[in-house]
Amino acid sequence: MRPLIGISCCIKAFGIFAMPNHAVSDHYVRVVMGPVGGLPILLPAGGEPFVEAILPRLDGLLLTGSRTNVCPQYYDGPAHAPGTPEDAVRDSTTLPLIRACIGAGVPLLAICRGMQELNVALGGSLDQRIQDLPGRMDHSTPSDQPIPLVRTGKAHAVRVDGGGVLESLWGEAPRALPVNSLHNQGVARLAPRLIAEAWAPDGTVEGVRVADAPGFALGVQWHPEYDYDRDAHSLKIFQAFGAACAAFANRRAALSMAAE
Repeated sequence: MRPLIGISCCIKAFGIFAMPNHAVSDHYVRVVMGPVGGLPILLPAGGEPFVEAILPRLDGLLLTGSRTNVCPQYYDGPAHAPGTPEDAVRDSTTLPLIRACIGAGVPLLAICRGMQELNVALGGSLDQRIQDLPGRMDHSTPSDQPIPLVRTGKAHAVRVDGGGVLESLWGEAPRALPVNSLHNQGVARLAPRLIAEAWAPDGTVEGVRVADAPGFALGVQWHPEYDYDRDAHSLKIFQAFGAACAAFANRRAALSMAAE
């Protein structure tokens, strides 16, 4: 049986009346059904009570990217610049869900905004508009490229630390791995439980793992969901996450049978 993989949703306005909808990009659904090998379940932004109800049913959690930024109130940061998109309802769901999943050993993969949420959930902080900070670079693929390349084009390279999760699943620690990237926020103060595994040329943390997690818990700041079908490094991230989810589901099933 395929493991049940929760995918975090955003609140987005749709239609002529701008009705709020719980939504997620099709890329995440397809990657869960594809290389992850799971059954995707869209998790609405339902707040903390929802977290307690859904946790026992999950075999994995995929935290998605989004145009919205994590609300500064959660890391004691300054207010966002006017017009910056936020999603406080998503934050109120994902932050406690992250802590609950890590505590229960539920495998977790955090992408882009998801990695920022992971850092904040565990006590870290964020830089806002890192491209405007001294000595930092623009972490978005140039927008003057054709539309498909804005998502899949390589924005910059990352340096990967040896001895971490990324090296173990790739079999190497690339010194200059090109990645696609679309983010304005980034890690400022790294959460105490996180260990950095990858960095951009300007020092921005691009990959993390949870040091003491009982299960798979990895975050990347780029977007492997956009190019896993042609990038071996992206594909291996999802295959490793899928294997961890399947193993978790099998252990839970075995414990359930033993208890009967």
